[in-house]
Amino acid sequence: MDTDYIAITIHLIGALAAGGIIGLERSYHGRPAGFRTHTLVCLASSLLMLLMLYQEKWLPGVPLDTIQTDPTRIAQGIMTGIGFLGAGVIFKEGLSVRGLTTAASIWITAAIGILIGVGFYFPAILATLLTLGILSLFRWIEVTLPSHFYAHHFVRFDRNNTMAEEQVRALLKDHGFTIANMSYRVSDDGLSFEYRMIIRTINADNMSRLAYALRQMGSVRTFRISPTGD
Repeated sequence: MDTDYIAITIHLIGALAAGGIIGLERSYHGRPAGFRTHTLVCLASSLLMLLMLYQEKWLPGVPLDTIQTDPTRIAQGIMTGIGFLGAGVIFKEGLSVRGLTTAASIWITAAIGILIGVGFYFPAILATLLTLGILSLFRWIEVTLPSHFYAHHFVRFDRNNTMAEEQVRALLKDHGFTIANMSYRVSDDGLSFEYRMIIRTINADNMSRLAYALRQMGSVRTFRISPTGD
């Protein structure tokens, strides 16, 4: 077999393996772009870079010194296309934006495919391992590190039976929340009054405690606690 064909096979199999490994981690955590998506992204990136390495194969008879191929232009085109794919996995769920990490993993997978496509194996392998570490180990670090949890919160009362703002603030403080900002709204029919705010806490369990307390209050007509997050 032609040694070029062997090299091409190694390039593509390496891209398939790298993309598949990263995609497995995404699939395991139930992300919309998982095993097959990441594998195809990495394989396609590697395949397109092979066009630059083996241009004499698809331009037979054309003197190489008459062709001026800029590999950075090919890489730029690949990453531009990946931008559209990455945007497709970012979506808004309620008041939260999700999919940013998956979009970033697709982007790095394309970059790894480009490295494998040109035969730059060491940084490609190292980048694959680092990417897996970021997606798995860093997840554990995020969980263990103290951080603030934010939520969009509104609570509605009958207009003639509204809890005073001082009481609302005290209730939130008693349940471990601070208020980032607060706004006020009277319904269009003039029958209800709402407090709308962004609240934060250092313990996510405080949200369920707050929800339980609001359910016990007869004056509360409607409330919502919508955690934000990626």
